[in-house]
Amino acid sequence: MTIDIGGRQIGQGYEPFIIAELSGNHSQQYDLALQMVEAAAKAGAHAIKLQTYTADSMTLDVKQKGFVIEETDSLWHGESLHALYKKAATPYEWHQKLFERANELGMLAFSSPFDEEAVDFLDGLNVPCFKIASFELTDLPLIAKAASKGKPLIMSTGMASLSEIEQAVNTAKNNGCEQIILLKCTSTYPAQPTNTNLHTIPHLKNAFGCEVGLSDHTAGVGVSVAAVALGANVIEKHFVLDRAAGGVDAEFSLEPDELAALVIETKRAWQAMGAVVYGGTQAEEKSKQYRRSIYVAKPIKAGESLTKENLRIVRPAFGLAPKHWQSVLNKVAKTDLEPGTPLDWSLFE
Repeated sequence: MTIDIGGRQIGQGYEPFIIAELSGNHSQQYDLALQMVEAAAKAGAHAIKLQTYTADSMTLDVKQKGFVIEETDSLWHGESLHALYKKAATPYEWHQKLFERANELGMLAFSSPFDEEAVDFLDGLNVPCFKIASFELTDLPLIAKAASKGKPLIMSTGMASLSEIEQAVNTAKNNGCEQIILLKCTSTYPAQPTNTNLHTIPHLKNAFGCEVGLSDHTAGVGVSVAAVALGANVIEKHFVLDRAAGGVDAEFSLEPDELAALVIETKRAWQAMGAVVYGGTQAEEKSKQYRRSIYVAKPIKAGESLTKENLRIVRPAFGLAPKHWQSVLNKVAKTDLEPGTPLDWSLFE
């Protein structure tokens, strides 16, 4: 199934769709966010994505257990959820200007809504699709609301079980959305290649009959390139201008030169998949001359036998194939043969 997002076709017959996720790496500086959009376009990204929420739409401003991040290995250890989301939120008034700049630069632009009001807000900006974040995949009312707008849905699966993904997909379809892309996603920040489990990608595609991709929180581009080889048509990566300068997601975000490499290398991986081919391609046809064949190596007089001493198997391949070696030994030359003559059936008795 080919999916149309803003006039761009998503599917196996098209190069991977690369999304640069700005997240909160703009540190709530509009000029920095604008620079990020421009850098993403220069790197060749096909789309930028924002996150549309406020701290109050995400959580409660309390410090009770569960509302403060306690995991010691978390990038955000000790922060309250409300404070973190307040720091990472993209102001609503930026959205239209950032979207317009992205469009001017040839990119699509959309966002992840985190509540039903955000869906309406984004729909009013004519976004070409909606992205459902992995933690929201079980928020079926949110999915129903987004699906009702008649636009494609990209949904990260994260920690979801097969049954939870099925519920999300069915909810989307039951509310009018048939164009669904599911992204394999490991909901750790950063994620490690060892817990990415890319073999899930073809299984996900077969299980739900949807286009599939990867929301990649690992370092570098290797995991994303491998995902394309397994059928991913969409790659989403967090983006930052300079990891050293910080940003809430900076540690697992790509810098501009890395994003450019992602665009190039995922396209190469997609181009390389091709079809099952044996015997060489048309492009390789000329290279066949550099195989080996049987040649006259020393002068041979008419009536003289062909032997291991006066013949050799060498490159190029204009003589008899090496498989005929035993058949030609001890045959008698019809004419004088000079070194460098490709052996042919007509040259001996």
